[in-house]
Formats: sequence, C-alpha cells, structure tokens
Amino acid sequence: MALSGWSERVMLAAGRNATLGSLMDRLAAIHGDRRLVEEAGGAELSFRQAAARVATMSSTVAGRVSAGDRVVLALPNTYDLWLASLAVSRAGAIPVPLNSELRPKEIELVAADAGAAWVVHTTDEMLGATGATGATGATGAAAAPAPTAAPAPPAPPAPPADPGSVAAIFYTSGTTGRPKGARLTHRALLGQVGAAVLFPSVLRNDEAVFGLPLSHIMGFVAALGFATAGIPVFFLPHFRPDEALDALELRGASVFVGVPAMYRLMDEAGAQDRDLSSVRVWISGADTMPAELARKFQAMGAAATLPGLGRSVGEAAFVEGYGMVETGGGVALKMALPWLRLLPGDSVGVPVPPNRLRVVGDDGRDVPAGQVGELWVKGPGVLEGYHGDMVTTREVLTDDGWLRTGDMARKGAFGMIHFAGREKDVIKRGGYSVYAVEVEGALEEHPAVAEAAVVGLPDPRVGEVPAAAIRLAPGQKVSAEELAAWATERLAAYKVPVRFIFPEELPRTGTRKVRRAEVKALFKD
Repeated sequence: MALSGWSERVMLAAGRNATLGSLMDRLAAIHGDRRLVEEAGGAELSFRQAAARVATMSSTVAGRVSAGDRVVLALPNTYDLWLASLAVSRAGAIPVPLNSELRPKEIELVAADAGAAWVVHTTDEMLGATGATGATGATGAAAAPAPTAAPAPPAPPAPPADPGSVAAIFYTSGTTGRPKGARLTHRALLGQVGAAVLFPSVLRNDEAVFGLPLSHIMGFVAALGFATAGIPVFFLPHFRPDEALDALELRGASVFVGVPAMYRLMDEAGAQDRDLSSVRVWISGADTMPAELARKFQAMGAAATLPGLGRSVGEAAFVEGYGMVETGGGVALKMALPWLRLLPGDSVGVPVPPNRLRVVGDDGRDVPAGQVGELWVKGPGVLEGYHGDMVTTREVLTDDGWLRTGDMARKGAFGMIHFAGREKDVIKRGGYSVYAVEVEGALEEHPAVAEAAVVGLPDPRVGEVPAAAIRLAPGQKVSAEELAAWATERLAAYKVPVRFIFPEELPRTGTRKVRRAEVKALFKD
C-alpha cells in the first residue's frame, strides 16, 4: 500500500478531523475498488462507487438545505439509508435517520420535533437526474429520477467540521412516551470505530452478515465499523432467520451481528443443522444475551480451518456489547474466546476505554458491592443532549458529564458490574424490589420456554405483582402451574409470577426488543 494510504489510516485511527461527511471519501482513498457491500436481492457497491454515490446525494442535499439544517431520512431499511446519512453530513447538514416501521404521523412528529428542513422518503429524491445514468444502489434497482428533476451540480468536497459538533440525531423508539432525539457528535460515532481502520483486511477473506435497522444506533455503528475496517458486508434489509442462515452457510461468512432475539429465531430455525463453521466471531448487543444460547452458537462456529484439509477446529469467539443510543453505541463488552465461556450472563462486561462506569445510589454515591444502584456512564460517546429538550437533558446528564442510564446494576467480585434490569422494569411488590430480567432468566432456563417477558401488574394489596408472558419453544407445552413451580425452586417467593399467558409472539420494537407496555396490555386482553 502507498505511504499516503497508511498515513490516511493512521489519521483516521487517531480521530484526526474524522467526520461522517468525509468518511466515505477517505475510505475510498484507502480501499478503492474493494467490495463494501452486497445487499440481499440487490447490487454490489465498491468503496469508490459508494463514495461517488454519497457525493451525488450530497450535492442534491446542499442545493435544498443550509448548513446545520436537520434532514429526516424516512427511507426503507436498505444500505442506502446509511449512505444517505453520510451524504447529508457531507453537505454540512444533520441527518435524522428513522425507523422504516414508523407511520406517517410518527414521522411528522419527529420532523416537527427536529425542526426538519426536509423529509426524504425515497433515495431518488437525493439522486436527481443522475440516477438516469443507471447507477444502482444497494437496493439493486436503477435510481430513476423524478421527471422534473434537474441534473445535480458537481459535488463539492465535504465542508470542514468540528469532530465535537453534532453529526446526527437518533430518535428513541418512543415505547414509553414521546420520542426523544439524541444529539450525537462525530467524535461519539467515529471515536469507537476509528481504530478499526488498522485492521489487516487485505490479508484476510472476511465477510460480515447482518440485518439490523440502520436507523438504530447498533446497526448504524455496525455499518461504520465494518466499512472502516474494510470488511465487506452482506446486508439483509429484512431479517429472516432462514435467509440469515443461508447467507452464513452458503457464503462462508466469518462474522454475524444481531440482537438476542435474532439468535433465538435462528436457533429455532434449525441453526444446529447448518454448517456454520466459517463463522469466527458472533456479535450481540441491544439486549441481554442468554449465556447458554451464546455458548450454543459459539460451538457452531470455529476458530480456524486447517489449510489443505478443509477441516474446522475449535470454537468461534462470542462478543457481547453493552450500550444505548445515548452512549453512541457500545461502552462495555465481554468476550468469550475459543474454548472459554462468557462472563456471567448478567454481566455488562468491562468498560471500553476511555469509558468509565459507576453504580450509584439515590444519594449520588457509589453503592457497596452486592447492592443494586443505577448504572452511570462517562465517555466520549455520551450524547450532547436531547434535541430541543433541556429538561430531559438535565435529568439524564450530570453537571460533570455522567449519563444516568436508567439501567439497574450491582457490583460483583473483582469490580465486575452485573445488569439487573431497566429502572422502569423494577417491580415493587410490597417492600421488595423484583427485577424483571432476573425472573426472565430463571423462566428461560425451562426447556419449554423460548422467551419470557416479565412485567408488573397493579395489585391493591402490595402495589404490584410480577406476571410473565411466555413464548414457547416450537412443539413444546407447559402449564402455568408447572412454570410457577419451576420458578419457586429457583427464586424467592415474592419474585414468582402470579400470572402466566402464552402469546404466539411478543410485541417488539424495530430492534426486536420487547415492548413491555404492550405486554402489559396483553394481560388486560
């Protein structure tokens, strides 16, 4: 590689002037015509082609909005959504990528809250008449312009930007109320993936498979990380377990990224009957990963393939990250290397430098080991604030920059921090606190249970009582009485659910997290 290429890598790794808007131009200079992405049912794009596509879209954006304006990207969940976000940033504006499952009124609500200068519904709007040349996006369809579209002017270079300025606004899913827009800086988004540019991708034959929503922080940062590392991806716009397994097996992919619900679905779809020995690394995030399920997938992958023999040996690594949109992605991780098990299933792992973690009581002081408190995070990825909402910003950010996550945790041995559930998922039964995640873990150990969602139901005597919605494993049956007895053997009496229901599916967000408010409604029905 030319000296200039290595220089560019070092500067990116060090975070020198790294911004969303300049990223694809810089990566194209490093990786050139190497493959960036192939989309299921769509076309391929090289780094150079993607940079040209981003530049074209940025010209249109620059002609429509001013620097600092917010641009809402209400686009389908294709790789173009991610490229469009880079294009908006390249034009000096601020992208607001949205979940493709949102309804028109929900999009209107976000656009009003963000004070959007433009709401984009199709990539064609950003490509202009240049789409007529036959350039294809990750969707694979020719990007035809609107009949009245004028040719886009030549794309100017990305304007200089302060890495500490706001790069994008990510709106929370809004499952507990009005969506809030987390303002994340360039440093927050690129700081955690910049070092990936030093990955020796030219010496390896890796490919990553994932089908996460690119409007959510985990999917967005995954795309950032793989692109920066030069690892090509096979992207699934709509996650389906059979299609994911097909891609891993037939393409010989080496990396898979998903949320725990996706792993459950692939397990139920017969993952153990597939040849997944090409997978070297499994990655999970956004929710607590059951340790037993992680070990199962770890055994399906392999550490290496013996040259000339085609025989795989060892187990894959399994990496689990902890983070949220307010932290700009992962701030802690735990890793199981081949032949080694993960840390305890409820552990959030170790902080990713330079992030710091604390477990804090109601008095604002660190709690002793073994006691439950709120997890606080401090690091470069922490949000600048919520867009247009200083009241909520002051509620979650301390004066010295600590983020109150709303997650409950406790300190264990050797300084390890263990997850105890969301603050709002603590069920107050009489004088006792019942942590939903603990009860769910106990129930999911039952062989008939694929997934459990525990919520608190109002009770006139003790305030709240735990209740469990159970999604059964395929072909399994179990009664409420049997599950209550199972839980009684493993949990204190006050933690045992008093009601059980058995829906075929649990209500979920775009990232497959369970919507607890809607689970409660199932009990009313």
